[in-house]
Amino acid sequence: MDPTTDNAGQTGDQGAARAALEALRAEIAKAVVGQDPAVTGLVVALLCRGHVLLEGVPGVAKTLLVRALASALELDTKRVQFTPDLMPSDVTGSLVYDTRSAEFSFQPGPVFTNLLLADEINRTPPKTQSSLLEAMEERQVTVDGTPRALPDPFLVAATQNPVEYEGTYPLPEAQLDRFLLKLTIPLPSRQDEIDVLTRHAEGFNPRDLHAAGVRPVAGPADLEAARVAVAKTTISPEITAYVVDICRATRESPSLTLGVSPRGSTALLATARAWAWLTGRDYVIPDDVKALALPTLRHRVQLRPEAEMEGVTADSVINAILAHVPVPR
Repeated sequence: MDPTTDNAGQTGDQGAARAALEALRAEIAKAVVGQDPAVTGLVVALLCRGHVLLEGVPGVAKTLLVRALASALELDTKRVQFTPDLMPSDVTGSLVYDTRSAEFSFQPGPVFTNLLLADEINRTPPKTQSSLLEAMEERQVTVDGTPRALPDPFLVAATQNPVEYEGTYPLPEAQLDRFLLKLTIPLPSRQDEIDVLTRHAEGFNPRDLHAAGVRPVAGPADLEAARVAVAKTTISPEITAYVVDICRATRESPSLTLGVSPRGSTALLATARAWAWLTGRDYVIPDDVKALALPTLRHRVQLRPEAEMEGVTADSVINAILAHVPVPR
């Protein structure tokens, strides 16, 4: 095959993949009102093979958002309600004795899916929380010494409630660092809330996305083509140095006891690269880094108690750092 034709075909595939992923917003908007940043964050995570922590008060459509994304991408999805009595095998699966064959057979748990919604992950004990670590990091689970690969794509969207901390088990820093992004789901604006109620008054049923008109507009093939294109997006040495300077500044901030690790700087470079491609460029600019800095870094830093008492937040510290770190020209 002529190389020129081959490259043109690849460019066409990548352009079609970008158009398909851009169509996700409009499709998900049929079910979820006004959460474009969260939709974009989930798509970025899929492109980077990462996982997402969703934080918001109950009733802001976190579960509906993940279900709508799965429907629009034609991906399998499962939901696990994390409770204090949930066992690791309830997530990963277990060996079950078959009386007919007199042998043990593996029964896959809900983690064997494309999009796993881990609802209220901070309500289950650390032992069960940690059962997700291997799945998130290695994309496999090991039961009775046998590793079993998870489907591809695979994304964990874990939710946690920013209120009602009584009876919860805060995620340790090591586990928080495994999440590529932490997305905050805000309460809707007045007009968005009016739109939500209008839809419900007209018969919208959040449990029936098909009736709401949500249809597959992209699929695993589009994701794979997009991932190939993202990997070819150019990153200049100046951008790499800019990411490093931002992350090193968090380690020197007087408001923080814990700054961003090299894993965090790698994550910021990856998410900025994915965002650059989604916006139609094949190279990364400083604005891409700034756009993804908050969701990529906010859960990787730890505030000093005295700073927290003064009303300082992780977001305000990162914004101050972005304002002071020299931007490459």
